[in-house]
Amino acid sequence: MVARREAYESPAIRAFAAELEAWRGTAGLSKVELAETLGYTPQLIGQLEAGKNMPSKKFAEDTDTHFTTNGLFVRLWKLINDTRHLAVLPPGFADYVARESEASRMYVFEPSVVKGIFQTPAYAYEVLKAGRTTDEVDQLVAKRMERQEILRRPRPPRIVAIFDEGVIRRIIGGTQVMRGQLGRLIEVAEQPHVTLQIVPSTTGAYAGLPGAFTILGFDDGPDLVYTEGHVGGQVVADGATIREYALRYDLIRGAAMSTDETLKLLHEVLESL
Repeated sequence: MVARREAYESPAIRAFAAELEAWRGTAGLSKVELAETLGYTPQLIGQLEAGKNMPSKKFAEDTDTHFTTNGLFVRLWKLINDTRHLAVLPPGFADYVARESEASRMYVFEPSVVKGIFQTPAYAYEVLKAGRTTDEVDQLVAKRMERQEILRRPRPPRIVAIFDEGVIRRIIGGTQVMRGQLGRLIEVAEQPHVTLQIVPSTTGAYAGLPGAFTILGFDDGPDLVYTEGHVGGQVVADGATIREYALRYDLIRGAAMSTDETLKLLHEVLESL
């Protein structure tokens, strides 16, 4: 696997990195010496110890054999492999995904792209591919499709989703990909537990311009807010801050089209492609 610029946050990857460095240090081997002994490059040893790359099963087996660790590195590799879909998630997003699956209400605002739980696989791939390996993108797309199971539960969450009109007019992945995505949004908009609205481009300045956010509501606990930037996201639990986001959401919704107008616009944009 291609190394990342930044270290993975995964505890399993960090544990593998720490153990590798510790066993190498105890044996008095440099990275070059260990690489020559195991038949790998010093660069790979450095990447693994820095937590910027994922080990292969063979590397784990070779390391266990060399250091006689009774399967320690293979066990760590298995843990990494079992949780690798979490390892490629942006910082902070794993916490959000865990809470998203428990929410009974979701209030979504997105000014740039279709919300992940409404994306088609082809659209998701185009959105996620920048700066990632093919393997990482495939894992992220699979996880995104898995998240959409909440929409098919016997009691799905009540969702209000508001998008800027630019979301449905920006051609991502080409005409065919976009047609499939718009068709998916029309299907979503017709579901009884989903309210979909668009803020028209003629609105000008409105409360949603600072960026996307999602409010999660729970039957047995306080609301949460999730915000996401270019390199990570944050789950906000402060009550006063959440109330400010709720007010902002009301202002955004006040600028949006009705659900009927939104559905009509989706059909018009789809037919124009």
